[in-house]
Amino acid sequence: MTLDFDLCTNAVIVAAHPDDEILWFSSVMRQAEKVIILYRDFWADPGIGERRAEAISNMPHPDVIWMEMTEAGSFGCADWSSPTISASGLAFTSVATLRDLKSRVVRALPLSAPSAPGPIRLAYEANFEESVERLRPLLDREMNVFTHNPWGEYGHEDHVQCFRALDLLRKEIGFKLWVSNYCSDRALPLAQRYFQRQPVSFMRLPTNIPYAREVAQAYIDADCWTWDDDWCWFEDECFMEAPLGPSMHDQQRHLLPLNFFKA
Repeated sequence: MTLDFDLCTNAVIVAAHPDDEILWFSSVMRQAEKVIILYRDFWADPGIGERRAEAISNMPHPDVIWMEMTEAGSFGCADWSSPTISASGLAFTSVATLRDLKSRVVRALPLSAPSAPGPIRLAYEANFEESVERLRPLLDREMNVFTHNPWGEYGHEDHVQCFRALDLLRKEIGFKLWVSNYCSDRALPLAQRYFQRQPVSFMRLPTNIPYAREVAQAYIDADCWTWDDDWCWFEDECFMEAPLGPSMHDQQRHLLPLNFFKA
C-alpha cells in the first residue's frame, strides 16, 4: 500500500548519532528541510566529538542542527532476546552494572582506559529528558518528522530512546512521525511487537546512493564513520507512520516490507 501525498514536504530528520541520518534516511535527507542530530561525545571513544564536528562541518546539507549531547554508552545494555520497554527507552540488564563497575575500577587505578563518568542507566534516563526538552522547540505540527523505528534498526538502545522521545512529542505537538523499514536479526524480537493486524500503509522511496556516499565520505575523511566499511545501501526504503504502540500478539500480522540485514 502507498500514501498519496509528498512525504518529503516539511520533512525533518531526527537521528541519534552522526551518520545515522544517512544510513537510515538516505532517500529523504537531501530534500529534508532540517537534519537534527543528537549526540557528539562518547566516553568510550575519546576524541570522537572533534572528529564528528569536522565531518558535520563538511556535510553536504544546508541545515544540520547538532544537539551535541553526550552518549550514555547504552549499546548492548538491553536484553534483545526479550527486550523490556521502559519510560526512557529500554530497560537494562546486568551488562550496564558490569560496565559501571569496570569504570569505577579504571577511575580508581592509574589506568589509561576510558571510563564512564557515572552510572550508564542514569545517563540514559537523563538523555531521554534532555532529548525531549531540546527537540520540543524545534518541531511543529506541520512537519513530517523521520526518526529511528521503535526497534532501533539493528537494535540500538539510543535509537529506541530517540523514537520514544519523539513519540511523546508527537502526542503533544501533533506532527506526523515516520519510521523506516530497516531491521536486523538482533532487533527482530522487538520489531515483531509492532506488527499490525491490518495491512499497513507505507511509502516506498528510492535511496539516493550517490548522495549517501558523498555524506558518508565526510565521515570517513574525518575518521568517524561508525558503520561497516563494506555497507551497501538498499535500492529503496519504505516509511510508515509510526505505530502508536506495540500490537496484540496475534498469529498473523502485517508490517511494511523490511530492509533486513545481519547486525
